Formats: sequence, C-alpha cells, structure tokens
Amino acid sequence: MPFFELFRARRIWNSDPRPTLENDRRPLPVRERQRAVSPPTTASPAGLTNLQLATMATASAVTAANLYYCQPLLSQIAHSLHMTARETADIPMLTQVGYAIGLLFFAPLGDMVERRGLVTVLLLIVTVSLLGTASAPAAWILLATSLITGMFTVVPQVMAPMASALSKPQAQGRAVGIVMGGMLIGILLARTVSGFVGTWFGWRAMYAVAALMMLAMAAILRAILPVSRPDTRIKYRDLLSSLIPLARKLPALRQAALMSGLAFGAFSAYWTTLIFFLEKPPYHYGPQMAGLLGLAGVAGALAAPAVGLISDRGYPRLASGCALSIGMLAFGLLWTLGGTITGLAIGGIVLDLGTQANLVTNQTRVYRLIPEARNRVNTIFMVTYFIGGALGTFLAGLTWTQYQWPGICTLGASFFAAALIVWSVGTWDPDGKAQQANPA
Repeated sequence: MPFFELFRARRIWNSDPRPTLENDRRPLPVRERQRAVSPPTTASPAGLTNLQLATMATASAVTAANLYYCQPLLSQIAHSLHMTARETADIPMLTQVGYAIGLLFFAPLGDMVERRGLVTVLLLIVTVSLLGTASAPAAWILLATSLITGMFTVVPQVMAPMASALSKPQAQGRAVGIVMGGMLIGILLARTVSGFVGTWFGWRAMYAVAALMMLAMAAILRAILPVSRPDTRIKYRDLLSSLIPLARKLPALRQAALMSGLAFGAFSAYWTTLIFFLEKPPYHYGPQMAGLLGLAGVAGALAAPAVGLISDRGYPRLASGCALSIGMLAFGLLWTLGGTITGLAIGGIVLDLGTQANLVTNQTRVYRLIPEARNRVNTIFMVTYFIGGALGTFLAGLTWTQYQWPGICTLGASFFAAALIVWSVGTWDPDGKAQQANPA
C-alpha cells in the first residue's frame, strides 16, 4: 500500500465537488468521479498565527537548504570518497533531478491526503536519507542518497499551498510570502552554513546536523500546525493525469509560471557566475565571500512579503510589474556598481527582493484559481520555475565564457525584460487572474 494511503480521511462528506474554471464550467477530465472525503479544512476566523507562520517558514528554510549544502563541500567529499571532480559534480545534479521528480510525483499529494501528516512523513524520509549521506562509505551510496534527499525535500511546495488554504483570503499573499521567503533564505544561507560547518567539523557533520534538524522539524510541525485536509478526494493516477489539462485550461497559471521561471533564470545566472567574478581582479576572493554576499541577500528576501501585501489589497498586476522592474533594475546596478563589494551587495539585495516578490505575487494568484487543486497548480508552477532556473544556469555558463560580467548583466536584464513582455500580454481582472486579451 503506498504511504500516502495512510492519510486518507475516515469521515464521509456527502458532496461531489469538481475543479472547474469560473469562465469554463465544464469539469476537468478526471477519469472517475471524485469520491467523498472528510470536510475540507478552511481558514479559522483568525487565520494562521504568527507562530504557525514562523514555524512553516523555518521548515521551508531548513528543508530547502538540503539542496545546496553540498556545493561548498564537494572538494572535501572528493578527497574523502576518492572521487574525481567530474564525479562530484553529479551530487548537486542528482539532488536537483530528485527535486524535480519530487515536485512532479509527491507535491501534488497535498490535494489528496492530509497535509500536516504528509509533511511529517516527507521530513522523516529526508532524515533517513541525510543520515545515509552522512555515513556513506562509498560514492555510489552518496549519489543514491543525494537523489532520495532531493525527491523528498519538497516540503516548501506543500507548505505554501497549505499556508494559503489556512489563511484568510485577505492575508494569503502575506502568508505565502512568509513561507516562500523562508525557502529563499534557506537557499541563500545554505552555502554559508555548510562552508562553516565543513571547515571546522567536516562534511559528514553537516549532513548529520541537517538530519537532526529534519527530525526536530517533524516533531515541531506536528505539535504546532493544524490539520489541513484537501477539498476533494481523487485517485493518485487521476491526480497526475489532471496536470496537463489544468495547465491547458488556466491561462493565468501559464502566464504566472512563465514570468516566475524567467525571473528565477536571471537569479540563477547571477549566482552561477558570481564566484567566477569574485575570483577575478580586483577582488581575488573565494567561496567564503560569495557566501557572505548570500547572507546580505537575505535582506531582500525578508522585504518581499511587503509586495505580497500590495497584491492582497487588490493590486496584483501592480505588484507583479513592480517586482519584475526591480529585478531588471538590479542588473543595472550590478553592471554599474559591480566594481565594489558594496555595489555587489546592493545589487544582490535588490535582485533577491525582485525575484522573491515576483514569486510571492504569482504564487498567491495561482492558488486562488482552483482552491481544491492548489498542490497540483503549484506543481505545474514550480516545475516551470525550476526549468527557468536551469535555463538561466546553462546560458550563464555560455555567456560568461564569451562576454564575462557585462554579458551576465545583459542576460539577467533580458530575462526580466522577457518576463515583463509576458506580464503585458494578458488583461487582469480585479482578482488578479490573467485572461486572454479580447481581439480588437
């Protein structure tokens, strides 16, 4: 029996809701009628408390960090397990591949099973895989546990729809912003933390500490978060088969995912080549300085929920446009002020602000499209998001070889310019849903 069957609700709710679009009342082509489930969990009058939101953000931070601990530790791992540089490069690659698999196959389960229990199981599996990494006696075991860690580190992608579902409608943008801000902070700080721990205690200690954090978060989340049941019940096969029809029938989802993917592509291009830029004159710095600049970028991530408030107050188009414009401005600053560490820090903070604010605004929009399909919508959104990041990383490597830092700044600005073109294509209704523009 699959592990997610353990979370099927026991009480019966005598209704048969189907996900439909407001402007297209035909049901999505799910093969079977959805069977009844326990009543869905709706937001309490007070919504989520600050403690609950902080706990969810912390969980998103420490789980997202699992994907990036390895990067400063690759040299130590290579010496310890007698791996070549080429072989160690497979570690972050397999972690990212695992994450993409988890997004596709495990994140949608939030529309099928009780979410607090799902998060607990994911964290416990990640705990085991991290302990396997910490004690790996051979390279192939480390590679296997890296893949498994990536697959089950999708907790932030379950948390964000959960925060939206449990929040009052007027506070959904703030809630999503806080949870996703936690994820970005975890990504930015992972390299700094692992570099310090690896330097003083070795690479195995970092993974052992990460495993203990996963175990602690599983217990804390279980104690603090409320039960969060899905709005519908659907078979796993039908859950996955409904992803493509969802993407086809929701132009707002396609637009939001594409804008966010382009923004993340620009963000990834910056972080992929920053270390190469710091190694060149006039800096001659190493990975430690890159980690410190990541620490400075946390300020931008912390400011992103303020843009979510603009969306909550009925101006999602303004919030998204501002976020993308901020991102484009960041690359202008990085080009003109990149000759100093202060300039790089300022540009990095502005870039983190624009990227995270765009993510928060668009995720809040898409979660409102079909509330009972939040996790499937989020899967489509985040898979597109990480494809954009991979594209940005690939193009950054080619651009750096030919055009160095000015080329990277041009590439990043071009990604944001393309996102602004996507932003301008459709018309937006008061709820922030992009509709196809009417022909003239």
